[in-house]
Amino acid sequence: MRPPSVSVVVPTHHPDRFTGLRTAIDSVRGQNPPPAEIIVVVDHHPALAERITRELPDVTVLANAYQRGVSGNRNTGAEHAHGELVVFLDDDVVAHPGWLAGLVAAFDDPTVVGAGGGIEPAWERTQPAWFPDEFRWAVGGSDAGQPTDPGPVRNVWSASMAVRRSAFLAAGGFRTGFGKVGNRARPEDTELCLRMSTVTGGQWWYVPQSVISHGVPASHSTFRHFLRRCVAEGRGKILMARLLDGTASLGAEQDYLRGTLPHALRREVTSALRRDGGRPAARAGAILAGTAAAATGALIELAAAPTPSPNPSIGVAR
Repeated sequence: MRPPSVSVVVPTHHPDRFTGLRTAIDSVRGQNPPPAEIIVVVDHHPALAERITRELPDVTVLANAYQRGVSGNRNTGAEHAHGELVVFLDDDVVAHPGWLAGLVAAFDDPTVVGAGGGIEPAWERTQPAWFPDEFRWAVGGSDAGQPTDPGPVRNVWSASMAVRRSAFLAAGGFRTGFGKVGNRARPEDTELCLRMSTVTGGQWWYVPQSVISHGVPASHSTFRHFLRRCVAEGRGKILMARLLDGTASLGAEQDYLRGTLPHALRREVTSALRRDGGRPAARAGAILAGTAAAATGALIELAAAPTPSPNPSIGVAR
């Protein structure tokens, strides 16, 4: 059977990201087999688009056709892609060998509409001693507790996400105005996964062996950033639930709160009581603080008046 054709879409938005963008693209070129095309979509920055066109002549460069934000960037790329599969990759990651082949193999199952892989944080500094692995999502990584074997999941993450283009377009793509814009983060990838599953009846597949490294700048290594990110996550999940079917869409988050975090807290407290030093105690404190920050964000959003829901922005495959 002929393997599906693949288009890789990489969104970018600022000249400071150019070096990382080049590295990400080089890692895609090194995949075996390589994709049929690489598309870079620039978020309303003509000068950056001109530079990419000039210095990376073998990629397709597009301007975001929608309002500012990474969701519009990705939708623009998917609309113009020629591949049967569209793979989204961030501009601050490095794809490991075998990354693309592993994601593509998931689509041998015709019920799979999307797939994603493991994301390893690549700290500019070393990982802080107080930082618990269960909160790696706060720096764009796969948190501890994710499956270690390939299998079905509720959602994957847009830093490394493959979709059937036809299913993606049929569901309307990412909701523009809902995802990451500037420093505001909302779970546009989780919302898309849930909506695509509802629209198509298909499932998502996690391939932990398809790995990317995701850069974590020094500014994201602080406890202050950790707390702010947790607050934003709590707010974003409430916004997502309002867009979908309420608390029924938050089953994975409930399992995380009831299972993953209590297990991690017991582990760190037990280690601290065994006099293994202050690091386990610090991680236990971070687990409690991060949970409280996320709950605070959720309460803030619950108390706020609902805002009009942004809509998916694309609908018909060409």
